[in-house]
Amino acid sequence: MPATCLVTWTPNQWTGGFTAEVRVTNRGPALNGWALTWSFAAGQRVTNAWNAQVTQSGAAVTARNVDWNASLPQGATASFGFQASSGASNPRPADFALNGAACQVGQ
Repeated sequence: MPATCLVTWTPNQWTGGFTAEVRVTNRGPALNGWALTWSFAAGQRVTNAWNAQVTQSGAAVTARNVDWNASLPQGATASFGFQASSGASNPRPADFALNGAACQVGQ
């Protein structure tokens, strides 16, 4: 069964921090309201975000739509970004899920 979403993660890293542009493409039924979840593996902490409401509890991160990008039809893509602190390593998360359904991770 193919994944119901595709995530691309484009980081821009410097010593002690990074930004990431995240694009999520809905391959399943149309959504009116979405949440993309993932976990950080190396102690990264989100400090700021745009085009999504991003919250973090421990390693678990949730990015929820904002009013103007809540509608995500099949085949459509939403993008958002955030800034975070990081330590010596900053591995890309591998466990993305859109509204609880596992996503494929693209390059």
